[in-house]
This record gives sequence, structure tokens and C-alpha cells, in this order.
Amino acid sequence: MKKIVKGGEFMVQDLEPKDIFIPEEFDEEQKMIAETCRDFLDTEVFPNLDKIDRQEEGFVRGLLDKAGELGLLGISTPEEYEGFGQSFVTSMLASEVMGSAYSFAVTYSCHTGIGSMPILYFGNEEQKQKYIPKLSTGEWAGAYCLTEPGAGSDANSGKTKATLSEDGKHYILNGQKMWITNTGFGDIFTVFAKIDNDRVLSAFIVERDFPGITFNPEEKKLGIKGSSTRQIFFENTPVPVENLLWGRGKGFRIALDILHMGRIKLGGNVIGAAKMAIDQSVNYSNERKQFGKEISNFGAIKYKLAEQAIRTFANESAVYRASKNVDEFVEAHIEEMSKEEAIVKAFEEYAIEAAILKVYGSEALDYVVDEGVQIHGGMGYSAEMPIERGYRDSRINRIFEGTNEINRLVTIDTLNKRGAKKDYDLYAQGEAIVAGLSELDGCNCCVEGYYENKKATINNFKSIAKMLLQAVSTTFGRKMMDEQEILNNIANIVMRVYVAESTMLRVQKKEKVLAQDVALNKDMLDVLVYDSAEYIRKEAKDCINSFVEDEEQHKLFMKGIKHYSCAKGVNVKDARRSIAEKLIEENKYCF
Repeated sequence: MKKIVKGGEFMVQDLEPKDIFIPEEFDEEQKMIAETCRDFLDTEVFPNLDKIDRQEEGFVRGLLDKAGELGLLGISTPEEYEGFGQSFVTSMLASEVMGSAYSFAVTYSCHTGIGSMPILYFGNEEQKQKYIPKLSTGEWAGAYCLTEPGAGSDANSGKTKATLSEDGKHYILNGQKMWITNTGFGDIFTVFAKIDNDRVLSAFIVERDFPGITFNPEEKKLGIKGSSTRQIFFENTPVPVENLLWGRGKGFRIALDILHMGRIKLGGNVIGAAKMAIDQSVNYSNERKQFGKEISNFGAIKYKLAEQAIRTFANESAVYRASKNVDEFVEAHIEEMSKEEAIVKAFEEYAIEAAILKVYGSEALDYVVDEGVQIHGGMGYSAEMPIERGYRDSRINRIFEGTNEINRLVTIDTLNKRGAKKDYDLYAQGEAIVAGLSELDGCNCCVEGYYENKKATINNFKSIAKMLLQAVSTTFGRKMMDEQEILNNIANIVMRVYVAESTMLRVQKKEKVLAQDVALNKDMLDVLVYDSAEYIRKEAKDCINSFVEDEEQHKLFMKGIKHYSCAKGVNVKDARRSIAEKLIEENKYCF
């Protein structure tokens, strides 16, 4: 049996290319599902973007119906509940393609994710039988009610209350929720509230036609204008006791696990949006002429196109690596628990990777659309061009599913706890690195062999993160989580490590296992690792400068940073030009 990689274990062990999944391995069925998604977008969504953004009455709800008819709402739902029972990797591929659908991507993701999965993963059989088939087919639309005016990132501080009725047949809900996606047409709501004076949340399945539910008008938003977003109010709303989800006081656990899922899914969504923005950028640069030639001829534009592609390719590499980990975890535990339980456990296991994908992916997309607008010049600022919509719609992703600030802290907090519990020897390795700082000599970037050199360099990046974690833990102890600026430095390093390693393993597998041409992929990897070295060096120095006051200790840590952040020099100009010229030749994202 294949050894299951633990969440966060990438920091302490090496993997071989054969141990990961890469997008080049999609099978024919997965490609067919992706093509169905593309056809749906081309036929139903892209010709109607203005209608969607104007929120024409019933139009978006009708799109959900059509998606349901095609089976796109139940890709990963078990067959017994009117779904197709596909793998998590397959559902991620669908999420990627649908992620290019602007506002409708949010509608779709909400319905198929947080709008349906809490019931599938945590509901009892009666609840699943009643609700999941209709959510899978689109007969009912789903929504998720967690956030309140005074409870955003701190979800457990919500004030919505549930009180058992005198006859014991209903919970009476009172409170309000805000920023609720799909509220305008949602039929089924997963609502979080505290029963009586409980300290933690419980979750309830609430139907739209229950008494005492009212809605504010649609919110006016910066982007995703076609996504229905309203406040919802509960005034003495009776909810049958059998609609309590999973059990009293278990709502906060549900919320956390669904957030882990949402973070991974968001990492997939932004791939589709990024690829579309790159297509728009290269199309425009191949058409727009200045100084007598297309602007795609200019080095400054080539830089932007190449960097868009590098970040998108890297994010994609990390997303499908983590997605396959989820499937492998489920397969390994399916005999000891239900598939739904195994999936929930998998999301918990890969909480670190989920947070990384959410942050890196959303920030990569923000870069892609921002430079897309820049490539378009003045036209990029015009609502006539689709890049303008993509730019506005992208911004929410750094807030969705827990802000990027929260997710950086989640990354380090979870890694620290697992290291402290000795799930793996994170801190033992950190101690050894710190103890050996005085023995280091010069730079360490001369390992022979292409992949051997990249692997050694990335392992050195890991050494920096482990060194810093050890130093911060020793200095601050239990108060380390109060040092958010310092922890952000380390989180940024850990995220770069995971993405760089995922990209390296993908390129290596393409060449060594699939025997594909990887010349341009190596250019991408070269630039990514070289730039990561400079980025990591700065983050590490900022970290050490923020708390190490002893002069001798400071010198030792700086010596370690210099040693472990060394990377082989790269002609980044030529590498980026080669990548850009392929994009320009193909007139689309082609990696």
C-alpha cells in the first residue's frame, strides 16, 4: 500500500515525482467532463455576462438548472444521491474550468461546495436523502450562512441564537447573517447559531419557506456583481429538531472543515480565471500596435506575459498535488469509515496545504489580472474589455474562505502544533539546523545535475523555515502566535517552498516519467526557484531582524540565511522571453 503523505510533511521529507499527480495525467473521462464544462460556459455563460452582472430576474437561477441537467452540480456527489461519484481531482478540474466564469463561478462554487457539502459530509441518512438529490440536480439551490456583522474571521463569536420550543419539536432561530452568496434564489441554507448559552456553534438546515425569514436587497459590490449577495434575517424562525446538522455544538467543527475544502477549491477556481486572463492579455498584445509593431514584440510585455504564465503553472502544480493527496487519503481510509467521513478527515489533514493554495492562488490571480490590465493600457480600464471584469472579480478571492492574513497564520499555527505533537520531526530538524549554523561555510548552490540542484536548493529553503520556526518557538514559547508579522515571514517562506517543490516535481515527472518536452517548463522552474531564493532571503532577514537582539546569534542566523538561500544564477531575461514567445506564437495559455 502506498504511504500516505501527512499534511505539512513536505517540510521534513523528500518526495519522488512518481509520488505526486500532475495535470498531464488527466484521463479521458476527466477531460470529457472538463470539455462539458467549457461547452456550457461557451454556450450559456460567456454570451450572457452582462445579463448575469445585471442580475436579471431568474437568469442565474436558470443557469444553475441547466448546469444541473448536464450533471455539473453533482460531479463528486455519490451516485445514490443523483451524482456521478467522481474523485476529488475530477471535481477540482471542473472547479478550474468553471473558475473562468466570472460571477457565475461564485454562484456555482457556492452551490456545489459550501451550499451542498455540509449536508453531504455531516448530515444523517434522512437529511442526505431529503436534500442532496435535489441539490445535485439543481432543483434546489444551496447557500451557507456563517458570517454576521460582528463575526467574520472570528466565526464563533456569532450572535444568532437557537432556542428549543416548549413542545421540543423546533429550534427557534433569531439573528442575522451577511455576505451570504446565493441568498436571492437559495432554497436550502446551512445556518450557524448557538443553542441557548452554548459557547460554540451548532448548524441547522433551513428551508427558504420556513416562517420568519426576510432578506435585505442585493449588496452593491466592487466585483462579482452577478453573484447574489444579501443579508438574511431570522425572526422566531422555527426549524424542525431533525434539521440539526450532525449534533449540538458541532457547528464550529463543520465550519472549519468546510473552510478547508473551500480553500482548496478556491485554489482550483483561480487557475481557470488566470488562464482566461492570460489568453486575453496575449490576444490583445498580438493585436495592439505601437511604434509600428505589435506590443507583444516588446521585452517589457514579454516579461509580464511570462510571469503570468509562471505563476499560473506553479499554482496549478501545487493544486493538483494536494488534490490527489485528498483522494489517496480517502482511498486509504474507506474501509474504516464512510467516504464522506474520510473526505472530511482528509480536509482536516491537509489544512496547511489548503491555506497555502488559497493564499498563493488568489495572489497569483491578482498579479495576472493586474498585469493584464496593464498590458491592455487605457483599454484595460474600460468596461468594454473583459479584463476589466476579471480585475474586479479577482479581488474578493483574498477575502473569501478566510482572509489571506488568517490563512497565513493558519499555515504556521497548524504546522507548529503538528511539530509540537511530533507528528513528524519538524523541531528536531530545526534544532539540528540551528546547532550547525557555526559550521556552515559560504554558499551552497553548486550541486551537480539539473533536478539534483533544484531539489537541494528547495531543501535549503525548507532549512530556513525550520531554522526560523525553531528560533521563534524557543524565543516566544506559547506567545509565538502573538507575533503575527514574524509568523507571516515564515508563512511566506513555507508557501514558496510548497509551490516551488510542486513545480519541480511536476516538471521532473513530465520529463522522466511521461517523456514529454519540458524545455520551457524548465525555464519556468528556473525563474521560479531563482526568484524564490531572493524572496525567501528577504523574508528570513526581516524575521531575524525583528526579534534576535544578541549580536553573535544574529550573525549566526544571517550566516545561515545566506548559506541556505543561495541559488544558481539564471538568465531570467532569456528564460522569460522563451516562455512569452511560445505564448505569443500560440496566442493563448499553452502550458
